[in-house]
Formats: sequence, C-alpha cells, structure tokens
Amino acid sequence: MKEILRSTDPTVIAFATALLEGEDIAVFHLDVHMSILDGSLGILPQRLMVADRDVFIAQAVLRDNGIDPGR
Repeated sequence: MKEILRSTDPTVIAFATALLEGEDIAVFHLDVHMSILDGSLGILPQRLMVADRDVFIAQAVLRDNGIDPGR
C-alpha cells in the first residue's frame, strides 16, 4: 500500500475516493477517526492509500482532476 493523498479537507477526500473507485481502484482510508483526538477541529490529515500496482494510475487520475496530493 502506498499513500497517494493527504488532506484535512473531507470534501477532497470524498471526491478523490469517488474518482478512484470510478476507475476500479481500491482505496483504503487511514486516520479517519483521528478527529476524536484533536477535538474535532480537523487539523489532523486523513490519508488515502492504494495498492502498489495502482499507484501510477491513481496519481494520474488525481493529477488530471487537479487534486494536489498534499505531501
């Protein structure tokens, strides 16, 4: 698994997830429930991970849709 996106904006995470799943790329979310630790302020980023074999295509999908990977 490789990280392809890191963001504190839940709308970016949702949009990227929809785009990737539309291309039949399995997406795994990390740090979704970390807002409990920061008091629901949204300062801790969430991460999207994909399988190693899908990294190149996933990065191209995000780039083509103007999504900054945030790393």
